[in-house]
Amino acid sequence: QGQLVESGGGLVHPGGSLKLSCAASGFTLNDYAIGWFRQSPGKEREGISCLGGSDESAYYVDSVKGRFTISRDNAKNAIYLQMNSLKPEDTAVYYCAASLPGTSVQSICARLVDVWGQGTQVTVSS
Repeated sequence: QGQLVESGGGLVHPGGSLKLSCAASGFTLNDYAIGWFRQSPGKEREGISCLGGSDESAYYVDSVKGRFTISRDNAKNAIYLQMNSLKPEDTAVYYCAASLPGTSVQSICARLVDVWGQGTQVTVSS
């Protein structure tokens, strides 16, 4: 059974950067749609950035556009989220996700997900 494991979360000052990593095991990410989600207390899990299996244009929610970048490395079977200019409101548990080939960017970011990671905490605070 496929698994995703995130790493790279932590505490960062406002304006700082973090890079989240997500390693896949038990399956190959090639051609899977991938995504990053986040959830803060009292809020629903939100798709913030997604990428289709053929790496068409990535989707970013407005609140992270221009600051976050999603990418994948098929050779390492991993996906990444580079987060710059972090704000306190970015504080949340961050989850990576993957969906079967053919899943659209819109669908995976709407939580049509086949495999979830366990989550990693990101805290932005001075």
